Amino acid sequence: MENGELTHFNGQGRARMVDVGEKPATIRQAVAAATVRVNRHTFELIQAGGMKKGDVLAVAQVAGIMAAKRTPDVIPMCHPIPLTGVDVAFEMDEAQCTIAITVAARCTGQTGVEMEALTAASVAALTIYDMCKAVQRDIVIENIHLVEKSGGKSGLYRWEENHRG
Repeated sequence: MENGELTHFNGQGRARMVDVGEKPATIRQAVAAATVRVNRHTFELIQAGGMKKGDVLAVAQVAGIMAAKRTPDVIPMCHPIPLTGVDVAFEMDEAQCTIAITVAARCTGQTGVEMEALTAASVAALTIYDMCKAVQRDIVIENIHLVEKSGGKSGLYRWEENHRG
């Protein structure tokens, strides 16, 4: 909100794209996360590269990067921004049969990269689901959230500082 007003609505109460033209360009980074929960059989297939559609994590990684680049095409009020980097990483937890997805997105611009990071994490998770649905239909995608953001007027945000417990 700017001055206590919602910024994505015009004077008639209709949606608008916020004008960021007067904001200074700063280095901005956002980190987002998601978790995919599968059963033991599916986890082992992913780990061994045994899915018929191919290397699940390699495809999900590329899908996440592509999604970050296309975020304004699917999020209506999202500005197209000049991404300078997107990194999609996975951590497999054998005990929990989960795949933790972490995405870091960066740019130098006038608006943040939170939506790009969140979109990338979501699409990477959806890609894992798509590639594994033939062997398991009850895959769970959970805990999609912004982990950290920096740059711009609002400064640093960290998930851990706001969600302990």
